[in-house]
Formats: sequence, structure tokens, C-alpha cells
Amino acid sequence: MSPKRMPRVYLVRHGETEWSLNGRHTGVTDLPLTANGEKMVLEMSPRMIGEGKLINPAYLRHILISPRQRAQRTAELLFGENKPPVCNIITDPDVAEWDYGAYEGMLSKDIKKERPNWSIWDDGCPPGQTPGESPAQMSARVDRVIAKVRALHEKAQNAVENPEEADYSDVMIFSHGHFSRCFIARWCDLPLKAGYHFAAEPGGLAVLGYQHKSLKEPSLLGLNWYTEDALERR
Repeated sequence: MSPKRMPRVYLVRHGETEWSLNGRHTGVTDLPLTANGEKMVLEMSPRMIGEGKLINPAYLRHILISPRQRAQRTAELLFGENKPPVCNIITDPDVAEWDYGAYEGMLSKDIKKERPNWSIWDDGCPPGQTPGESPAQMSARVDRVIAKVRALHEKAQNAVENPEEADYSDVMIFSHGHFSRCFIARWCDLPLKAGYHFAAEPGGLAVLGYQHKSLKEPSLLGLNWYTEDALERR
């Protein structure tokens, strides 16, 4: 019997929006993709989605999508005609972006005019009349998602009556920049603040999974797959 295929998590940040272009904190504000954002995702789709490509829809069993239209539209465009044949697709508030509270729509440089030493990784977003999430709250939410994913993977790996289930248990998440960086850090059992070191560009894809055929060794397998336009702009 061949070794079991280890499950993967495909983590996609939504495509470009007006606020991702100018660096504004975009949490609950429900912005659409720009025309260029849609173009980038459409260009990425045939390169990544399909049999024999990075993401084989046949292996996907669960897709979690943020409630925001920019994430929903990214999922719609990325799959196109290659929709997973058997898959549980849900809109999950737990994969929404960090709630910035009163900092919604602000640039980091403007926040630092009020709080020169501010860092979202240390300080989070302010409580008060329009409260945002603290790092502890964000970490707890991301950990809930990871627990869901790992439970699905463990169930598939232990499916004695249907061993082929292990091969078909990939999870895909369509989310946002800070959420993605937090997810990568926590998936790798690092503190939330380590997310500072990971980039999650608009339309970028991170691939996570496990090493040495062990669910006890969660790992980052690949980071930031870009379209040609995104590469040329860097």
C-alpha cells in the first residue's frame, strides 16, 4: 500500500482592492476587488487550479470563505469552471480579517502620529466606543480555525473503513492579509507576533501541511504565489 497523501491547507488572500493599494486598514469595510484585482485572480486560476496542478479540486473537501465580498469574489474567480466535485463550502466569520475597530480605514503612519510606538502585533486595536480585536482575541480566533482544520485532517487520516479519504481532505481558506499572516504563524506553533515576518500579498497563496507524514509536524510548504503582474511590480 502506498503511503497516505498528507492533507494540505491552501490559504488565499483576496485580490487587490482600493484600500489594499493605498495601505488602509480594511477589516469590516466591504470593498469589492478592483478591475486589476479581478484580472490578477483570473490569470492565476489556470496556472494553479486543475488536475495535475498545484491545487487539484478533486482533493478539496472543505472551503472556508470570509463573509467579505472581496474574499467571496476571489473564490468565485479562482475556481471558474474547475469547481471541486465534492466539497463542503461555507462562509465562516472566523476567517474574517482582524477587526481594526477605530483604526478601520486608517494608514499605519497616521495611527503612529497618535501612538508613535504602536504595533498591531503588540497593541492590537483600541477598545472603547468602536472596539477592535486585541492580539489575544485574534490569536484565539485563528486557533479556533486551526483546530477545525486539524480535526478534519485527523479524521481523514484515521478513516480505517475508507482509507482513500486521507487523499481527499485538503482545506482551502479565502481570507485577508493580517488573518493569513496570523494563521501561518499559529499553524507553525509560533506566537502570533511571528506573523510579522510573513508576507501575504493581494491574491497571494500560501500552502501549509505537514512534514515526515506526521500530523504532529505542521509546516509552511510554500508562500506567495504571484501573477506575472504582481511579480513585475515588486
